[in-house]
Amino acid sequence: MATPPASRTEHNTPCAPRAIDLVNDVATGARSAVSLLEDTYENIALYNPRVNAICTLTPIEEVLPLAVAVDRARQQGLQLPPLAGLPMAIKDLAHVQGLPTTMGSPIFSNQVAEEDSLFVARLRAAGAIIIGKTNTPEFGAGSNTFNSLFGSTKNPYDPTKIAGGSSGGAAAALGTGMVALADGSDMGGSLRNPAAYCNVVGLRPTLGRVPSPPLFEEVFSRMAVEGPMARTVEDCALMLQAIAGPDDRDPLSSSVAPLGTNRSLGRKVQDLRLGWASHPAGLPIERAVSSVLAGAVQQMWQICPNIEEISLTELAGAMAVFSTLRSAAFQQLMGELYESHGHMMKATLRGNIQLGLALSTRDIEGAEEQRRQMLVALETLFARFDYLLLPVTQVMPFATEIEYPQKINGQTMSNYIEWMSSCCILSPFGMPCISVPAGFSPDGLPVGLQIVGRPGDDWGVLQLAYAFQEHTQYWRRLPPMVKDAAVDVG
Repeated sequence: MATPPASRTEHNTPCAPRAIDLVNDVATGARSAVSLLEDTYENIALYNPRVNAICTLTPIEEVLPLAVAVDRARQQGLQLPPLAGLPMAIKDLAHVQGLPTTMGSPIFSNQVAEEDSLFVARLRAAGAIIIGKTNTPEFGAGSNTFNSLFGSTKNPYDPTKIAGGSSGGAAAALGTGMVALADGSDMGGSLRNPAAYCNVVGLRPTLGRVPSPPLFEEVFSRMAVEGPMARTVEDCALMLQAIAGPDDRDPLSSSVAPLGTNRSLGRKVQDLRLGWASHPAGLPIERAVSSVLAGAVQQMWQICPNIEEISLTELAGAMAVFSTLRSAAFQQLMGELYESHGHMMKATLRGNIQLGLALSTRDIEGAEEQRRQMLVALETLFARFDYLLLPVTQVMPFATEIEYPQKINGQTMSNYIEWMSSCCILSPFGMPCISVPAGFSPDGLPVGLQIVGRPGDDWGVLQLAYAFQEHTQYWRRLPPMVKDAAVDVG
């Protein structure tokens, strides 16, 4: 690697408070849970009309007693749970008791959850106050957050551009400071992509780290995970500790090694060996993305000089494996719904289910065999490197009117998920992957760097991301609409 410039990136602009600061303030009495809740609703009123991130909002009077109870418990000297008093909104794919779970589909526009999803119950047990739901594309399909029920979620750094998806509502809510923690789900990049587009952090944990009781009998490799999103790495770590851990209903969760959170996020990283794939497996990457990431890798070089450029040909063909397993999953999850309500689904979703219906057992078995072969190749690669560095996204955020890019660097995209391949090619292998803010284009749009570790090494991935974050401080750069509001208030 060439010697990078010596200067460290600095951002002196004010930043939204971190989740760890908010819960500490509530726990110490520096501020009340009631005032935090009231401020949250004020921020939602200010920013949500501009980005359309929160699609369902519980009236404040219904959740105010929960904040009052937190303040009363502190005044009585009781030990508060780790997220006590922190307002959160949940992605509209997961169940929150008493709130709609529309999944962005008119088919379920009137569905109200009778109980919490497992990770939501864990967040409540940790003291979080659930105030609503965040927007998602229909059934979480695709990395552009829009649907016929709630419309399009917009990028906080440029509302004419997309926020990514499918956790676009979560990312935009974080980027504007409406919430300090959010959940995301990720099959092919659904929390990593929007994190990169909105200058926040998104962790796809090791498969099984956050249990997800299976909804069906699985006959193919599971890929979808739940994970934390936040403005900072330390906030992601805080949330991961609240939602991780085995559950008897998800056998896969019992096979994952403990998280190992007795260690701090601070770690000496200068001796780590990193592999940097600027065009992983030959994927096309838009020049604007490559330019920003070249600078980000130079920044990483300053704290971790053992970086080697790699082509990551080990994952050549991984997109075909992902696409086959994803289509099988969509068919198994939604095949019957397609038969009865397919006319109410968006065209790209219908097409994906149709692909799944056309798959044979041989197709799925072939994809599984390719996956196993690639896992062996990845194990060899991780004998050389501690972590891998990749682009999160292949293109910059694009106009909200466009469903997905038709071409990248002149290469035609064959479907609505191919432009997400830089994330998708990792999903079949159960590895922890994080998107961390990595800089901005000349017109002020964010770009993310993806850090990938061995299965089970979630904490190590967080530690390297934290070292990079602390060196660069890109997370501190607020969207123009937030900075302008701060000036107006001031």
